[in-house]
Amino acid sequence: MGSARELLLERFRWVDGHADMWPVFRDGQAFKAVIAALVEPFRGKGITAVCGIESRGFLLGGAAAMELGVGFVAVRKGAGMFPGEKLVRETEPDYRKIRHALRLQRASVGQADRLLLVDDWIQTGSQALAVRELLEEAGAKLAGCSVVVDEASTDVKAVLGEFHALVGSDELGR
Repeated sequence: MGSARELLLERFRWVDGHADMWPVFRDGQAFKAVIAALVEPFRGKGITAVCGIESRGFLLGGAAAMELGVGFVAVRKGAGMFPGEKLVRETEPDYRKIRHALRLQRASVGQADRLLLVDDWIQTGSQALAVRELLEEAGAKLAGCSVVVDEASTDVKAVLGEFHALVGSDELGR
């Protein structure tokens, strides 16, 4: 079996100009390797939970939480069902110029929490920065961010704590 990076690059594809990472998730060995590689730099660093942004962040974040043996904290978009008191942040425009309302259940994190944000792709960083603000408002700390594909600026990454990516977007061709 190859490295997570190799498996990702073998299975990633562009379809009609859109990034398609789903073949990576469909392959059990590739998916397992990607999850292990996403969390590896954060083992033993006091992570108390992993958070992920709807929707691929739920898939990756949930699996990463299992790999680290910690819980998962959901960050939802839009107005879908999400019981209890919520903290809300509107993001700056993303790469499509869309603003998202991100929601976090207030009771899901506390002052002792150190969270790892896991996602598939970071571009402008607007969502990751909004998650950081949500966690800080709840008294928790964003310890770091781990993504499959990195396209973010150095300035954005500098405020996200420890930053880890499996590949840069420039490695995916077009």
